[in-house]
Amino acid sequence: MHNSGPSSVAAPVIEVAGLAKEYRVYDKPEGLWASVRGLLHRTSRVVEALRGVNLTVGRGEFVALLGPNGAGKTTFLKLLSGIITPSRGTARVLGHVPWERADDFRRRFALVMGQRNQLWWDLPAAESFRLHKEIYRLDAARFERTRDELVDLLGVKKLVLQPVRELSLGERMKLELVAALLHEPEVLFLDEPTIGLDVVAQHTIHEFLRHVQAERRTTVILTTHYMKDVAALCERVVVITHGDIVHDGPLAEIVDRFTTHKIVTLDLDDPSATARIERCGFPCEVRGPRVVLRIDRQRIADVLPEILRSDGVRDVSVEDVPLEEIVAELFRSGAPERRAVVETAR
Repeated sequence: MHNSGPSSVAAPVIEVAGLAKEYRVYDKPEGLWASVRGLLHRTSRVVEALRGVNLTVGRGEFVALLGPNGAGKTTFLKLLSGIITPSRGTARVLGHVPWERADDFRRRFALVMGQRNQLWWDLPAAESFRLHKEIYRLDAARFERTRDELVDLLGVKKLVLQPVRELSLGERMKLELVAALLHEPEVLFLDEPTIGLDVVAQHTIHEFLRHVQAERRTTVILTTHYMKDVAALCERVVVITHGDIVHDGPLAEIVDRFTTHKIVTLDLDDPSATARIERCGFPCEVRGPRVVLRIDRQRIADVLPEILRSDGVRDVSVEDVPLEEIVAELFRSGAPERRAVVETAR
């Protein structure tokens, strides 16, 4: 499925058409003689990391890119930032072809990868900040003003003179974000920026990103496995599985599009009421004095009053299926056979 996504009122900042990336992977057989034979006759596979993706992102959008491990999310960000080149297809970011790596383009975007460091490990972050100033040829007064603002927003003033290797993961990530935003990029790519962070650090980064994005109208693409990141930051969600986009739209649409039921939780005074409720015919899970039902969305208004007439029901709640559960099921149903793996021999 190739989805161009919802159009934006603003002029597109990112335009992608038919973007695909393939990797050739060589198999190394086990055993000495098999390895020797492999020198003369190598077997390889062509793995499609992306399959002709189409996407348009407008200025100031904050877009979540979701997908299971190996879905192609990081590959997509590497293509848009010009780190790698595609096998086919086109992309323009801020009017530039990313893999041409024009100087003007490199000054206008930033990439933060949660598992990669851009700060010098043995030096204080302040030294890396000064290096960024020279690389991007930033005006001294503007650099200091921007640095101080970002440092204050994240509350890391006491950390900038401490060697990076002595900092915690959350402290390092905050300083990585400061470094990435010093040159005031128009586009920000974030690859799992909250991975491994505690709840407090995640919340601080959410608040920071919301503020920066709103103040600067920065276009942000975020990859993450944490639904809390998505709910806190993004109105638009792109779901990619096996190299294809399977959903592109508002976060709320995922619930409406990919679920057919609601979750009804009943707290019981009378345990004997459990048997009567189980006979309703809906999937039922008993957790002590609590019963959890999955009821068709279309039938909830008719069925709920009947259930409530049962003796022993003390309380009831009706909720949508948790977003994590919906997305996990969406990942599992992503038709893995569509990701072509071509066997070849050399």
